[in-house]
Amino acid sequence: MPVMSAKLSEALVKATYARSVEDAFHQIFSEYLELKLSRLQKTINDFQEKWGFSFEELKKQIKNNTLKKDPYSFESEEDFWEWEEAITLKEHYSTIKNQWM
Repeated sequence: MPVMSAKLSEALVKATYARSVEDAFHQIFSEYLELKLSRLQKTINDFQEKWGFSFEELKKQIKNNTLKKDPYSFESEEDFWEWEEAITLKEHYSTIKNQWM
C-alpha cells in the first residue's frame, strides 16, 4: 500500500474533520464518486433532453435508418460518442461505488 506523506495526511484530516486518515480518505473518495456519478448523470440527462429520447433509442434509430438527423454529421457522431462515454463511465463508477461502500 502506498505511503501518504504526513503533510497530506494532516491536510485530509483537517479538510474533512475526520478522526483518522482512513476516515478522511473514505469520506473524500466517497464524495468524489458521488460527484462523478452526478456529473455523468447530468450529461446523460442533457443528451436525453437534446435528442428527446434515450441512448438506446438513438442506437435503434441509427440502425433502422430512421434518425431524423444525419447520423454521420459531426454533431451526431460527437453526441453519440460523448453520450456513450458518459453511460460507460457511469456504469464503471457505479461498480466501484458498490464495491467500495
